[in-house]
Amino acid sequence: MKLQKTFVAKAIMVVLGVVLMLGACSPPKSEPVKTVTIPDDVYDPAIWGIAFPLEYDYWRKTKDPKPVGQSKYKKGYDTDLVIYDKLSEYPYLALLYHGWGFGIEYNESRGHHYMIIDQLEIDPSRLKPGGVCLSCKSPYAPKLEKELGPAYYSMPYVDAHAKIPEQFQKLGAACSDCHDNKTMALKISHPALNGALKFIGKDPAQLTRQEMRSLMCAQCHVTYVIPRDKDMKPTGLFFPWQGSKEGDISMENMIKVFKSDPGKYGEWVQAVTGFKLSYIRHPEYEFFSRGGTHWNAGVSCADCHMPYIRVGANKISDHDVTSPLKADMKACTQCHAQSAQWLKDRVFAIQDRTVSEMSRAGYAAAVTAKLFEMAHKAQKEGKNLDQDLYDKAKDLYLEAFYRLNYIAAENSVGFHNPTEGMRILGDAIAMATKSEALLRQVLTKAGVEAPAYVNLELAKYLNKRGVKPLNFKPDQEFKDPYGIQDMLTPPASLGK
Repeated sequence: MKLQKTFVAKAIMVVLGVVLMLGACSPPKSEPVKTVTIPDDVYDPAIWGIAFPLEYDYWRKTKDPKPVGQSKYKKGYDTDLVIYDKLSEYPYLALLYHGWGFGIEYNESRGHHYMIIDQLEIDPSRLKPGGVCLSCKSPYAPKLEKELGPAYYSMPYVDAHAKIPEQFQKLGAACSDCHDNKTMALKISHPALNGALKFIGKDPAQLTRQEMRSLMCAQCHVTYVIPRDKDMKPTGLFFPWQGSKEGDISMENMIKVFKSDPGKYGEWVQAVTGFKLSYIRHPEYEFFSRGGTHWNAGVSCADCHMPYIRVGANKISDHDVTSPLKADMKACTQCHAQSAQWLKDRVFAIQDRTVSEMSRAGYAAAVTAKLFEMAHKAQKEGKNLDQDLYDKAKDLYLEAFYRLNYIAAENSVGFHNPTEGMRILGDAIAMATKSEALLRQVLTKAGVEAPAYVNLELAKYLNKRGVKPLNFKPDQEFKDPYGIQDMLTPPASLGK
């Protein structure tokens, strides 16, 4: 017994000696971050950075170019001069968006640093709605909305932008967009989201932190409606979530909102068809949250786009917000055992299928739009159109267009919810082709011969885009690079 006690005592002394030795050799512990009190209405990220220097340093990286080639469809950029044109990448959009600012210039967006800069450099037609265009671009937007009232939405963009302090007129998403200045807790700062949460039965005051890690993104990465008055002046801003619920903000319910009052919710007139339409912008939250695999697993937007990282002895959320594809898939490998390359290949496989279906839907909608153009021309020439068939064709076309618009505007190229993406695009193709069939009946009954192969005249739309024409002759027809149109319309030899 004495020997046992002596052995234990010696063992304890040895352990203590090792601990003391290791303590002497280990580097000193990092000093805790000294927080500061940030006054109300302080939007300068540098001041917030005094309290959180590591997060601030990574937030500043959103201005840095991301490696080109890591993302197949969201390519990134080498310098500020290389910006990818979505209309050239998806030519049918130039036809379908003709008559709207997006049909003149529609570029791949850059990082959060460039949110306002991209607006200032884009064709002025994109900013015609007015001050409302600042709503998800500047941390000053909630302040302007509160101070200016209804005038904020409709005043000219340049006038609203001039009300931002000069040194912050190019400042994009910043600390105050997501954090309470006193506690640093996540906080909804943009009022439209608070209103939308009530539409789906959620109390903004009773949200969990994990819910907030997605809803911070949902302040901007959603679609929204800009109601108009009789003079087409914006009168407000809201998310079309009426009739939906959390985890089920469906495409169908959003379309119901658009159709409920086209005069109020129609933002532009599609030049090819003459239809007054709503428009869908970046619906990432709606698409991701509608029963997707990651949503059902409890994953938040921040888990993938702002993953936790180690910086020295500190663990922080990466504030260089970007796609996992452009960050070596590090966010993905934190949960998945497979290699980064295997995971990247899976993403590309999903995106390839999405782009293939989207191209089929896009060209099908474009063909139908040109047939409407032909029908309207025949009507002006005194031909009588079968109104019942025409109305059915129009309704199907609108359903197809909005579905295509939804997927084309969503920034994951289908990855956020592959099953939902395929469902929506499949419906879009079916509805567009059914609309085409009805329109051909309308034209035939009116005594108009519709061509078997509809010339989309894409060069005309692609070359008439403000100050940035493409480098090919106007008389050239931009051929469908995938041969999709041939799948949708029979060869001319079958038309006789």
